[in-house]
Amino acid sequence: MSAPVPSVLFDNHGRPLEYLRLAVTDRCNLRCFYCMPEEGIQYLPKQQLLTYEEMERLVAVMAGLGVRKVRLTGGEPFVRRDLVPFMSRLSTIPGIEELTMTTNGVLTAPHVPELARMGVKAVNLSLDTMDRARFASITRRDELPRVMDTFYALLAAGIRVKINAVVMDGQNIQDILPLAELTRDLPVDVRFIEEMPFNGGSHAATLPWNHNRIRQHLELNLGELTPVATRPGDTASHYTVAGHQGRLGIIAAYSRTFCGTCNRIRLTAEGGLKTCLYDQGVLDIRALLRGGASDADLVAALISAFRNRAANGFEAEQQRPLHQLSFESMSTIGG
Repeated sequence: MSAPVPSVLFDNHGRPLEYLRLAVTDRCNLRCFYCMPEEGIQYLPKQQLLTYEEMERLVAVMAGLGVRKVRLTGGEPFVRRDLVPFMSRLSTIPGIEELTMTTNGVLTAPHVPELARMGVKAVNLSLDTMDRARFASITRRDELPRVMDTFYALLAAGIRVKINAVVMDGQNIQDILPLAELTRDLPVDVRFIEEMPFNGGSHAATLPWNHNRIRQHLELNLGELTPVATRPGDTASHYTVAGHQGRLGIIAAYSRTFCGTCNRIRLTAEGGLKTCLYDQGVLDIRALLRGGASDADLVAALISAFRNRAANGFEAEQQRPLHQLSFESMSTIGG
């Protein structure tokens, strides 16, 4: 008789695995230079992507293993057709308590009422600048007005907005304070992220602006940042500022200071399981699904992968084969 499946699954370092980042596509309608080359990446043929039905089955299996939160990512999720009905079905899977998404906001505004109706409480909005010319330079697309339409539509619908801004030396340092000032009068989180090397090989991160320097810059200009207690698994260090409605956050994505409590796993659009952002993929879920694996087979494979997880991002990076030391595009990995 097989051992019972635990309702909360822990990895080999004692960390619960409760949070799935599910990439629904590798395609994106922007070309952010820190994410992919200007010419884009070679997108996967449609038949190589997981179908919505395959993803629903996998989420149901993972919910049985203790996954409680699902975040849809891409590429840009709304580039894939019929996303909202898929999200609605995910929200009804027993055990899934929180459904969120990360979006660049270009195509999102018309769908905000539907997101609110299905109970989406928070959306991460990628926004590195509110200056239209710099936005066009960074993303290689002139789409800032539509992104800001999404921002205000989310606020009006009562959906919590978390702005994600990648801090890039020589590109958007002058935008740190204007973005931070959004928290003064609006109930938003603005999170500043260390630049990472996931750009398809077109741009290397040198990290002159690490998490410590970002905090010093904010405090020098806004006053004292008061730390907010974090929950296990949080990637951001959150802060309040006197007189501000919203909060500031700093994500040490390259310094990797939060690995010790990481509770998340990633599934790429083609069905590759990543137990760490920096690993090369540890399990081919698509092959299992299309090879006739039962739910019990999936559970066994997932448990084996979770119990051989790297201790942190540095160990995962060291374990990458030599021919994979150049990092993928974030659009391929899933944001």
